[in-house]
Amino acid sequence: METHDFFLHLLIILLTARILAELATRLGSPSVMGELLAGVVLGPSLFGWVEPMEAIKLMAEIGILLLLFEVGLETDIRKLMRTGAKSVVVALAGFLLPLLLGFSLGYWVFDLTLLVSLFIGGTLTATSIGITVRVLSDLRRQQAREGQIVLGAAVLDDILGVVLLALLYEFSIGGGVSLLNAGKVMAFVGAFFFIAPVAAKLISLVIMRFDSVSTIPGLLPTTIVSLVLFFAWLAHALGAPELLGGFAAGLALSRRFFLPLGVALRTEERFAHRIEEQMRPIVHLFTPIFFVFVGLSLNLREIDWGSPSIWLFSASMLLVAVGGKMVGAMLIREPWLERWVIGMAMVPRGEVGLIFAELGRVSGIFDNETYAGMVIVIALTTLLPPFAMKWFYGRYGERIASLTRP
Repeated sequence: METHDFFLHLLIILLTARILAELATRLGSPSVMGELLAGVVLGPSLFGWVEPMEAIKLMAEIGILLLLFEVGLETDIRKLMRTGAKSVVVALAGFLLPLLLGFSLGYWVFDLTLLVSLFIGGTLTATSIGITVRVLSDLRRQQAREGQIVLGAAVLDDILGVVLLALLYEFSIGGGVSLLNAGKVMAFVGAFFFIAPVAAKLISLVIMRFDSVSTIPGLLPTTIVSLVLFFAWLAHALGAPELLGGFAAGLALSRRFFLPLGVALRTEERFAHRIEEQMRPIVHLFTPIFFVFVGLSLNLREIDWGSPSIWLFSASMLLVAVGGKMVGAMLIREPWLERWVIGMAMVPRGEVGLIFAELGRVSGIFDNETYAGMVIVIALTTLLPPFAMKWFYGRYGERIASLTRP
């Protein structure tokens, strides 16, 4: 493609993603749904104006790295510690049930291969902490008891999801499931998570020092993006997926991060806040390209919509995706209304689910029909819970608030 044509395509992607994301948020839906729709509209599913070319793919991969960096940056380990056992129960049950049920459906009911079924189960485990936080914040329940349980569970869910993503990545490039490879990946992930936070904290001290004497604007974004890219390379060098590097860098630089056993290497509060503020425009520039790329990679014209199999597959996986998270919330000892709210808040898959699905497609694990079915499930579980939660709080909000008052 000629350079000027690429510039035009990139212009169309960014503007269309922004317009549809704005429209989605005004309709009460997460912005990611508008960006995904932009890819569907621009790609082969509808108009076919933009192709998922290699240059856009590379920018999308940078978008994934920065997205997981932001997820790590916003992860609050202390919330998990505060809410304790209840968050752990919600997270573990909401992680394991969709994984096992999704795998069982794929392997025994739809007669898919072991690796495809594992990817299906893995995709269904995700919880989008960003969407969950946004809805709870809009409803002013972020600091309430049920909000704290949800946020603690979502933190653990994110960590478990990234580790599972590393395992599935290894299986995808290795061509199959191997206990030896799984053990190797777990060892590498453990080593990486031990080394990365210490390295990031030490590097951040150097960056902080240079930032205090630099007279040229833009030092923080340049050095932090360089750190994320370095961690992505380091993760690959240690045998883990590059995506893990972005998450670990964000987690280590978070104001709310601390090392185990009470050994803290705290980042100066104002410096950490400046990292968040100056990185946000860059993250929000690249991450929509990833979501648009997901839509561009989806060709809905190739799917036989008249076949009952696609509808049966999507409906079954949707039931597992919702039911697995709801059951996890029902296992804790809280009033029933709070359990329902917690379950609904854990349902959105959002960007995390799309990362799993995209890895399955890029690795050749998902065919177009399976990929489309998973994207449909992710879209519905992202789109519906915010509306359901707003309706539920509108009807039962006073009763929930009375239950949580001291």
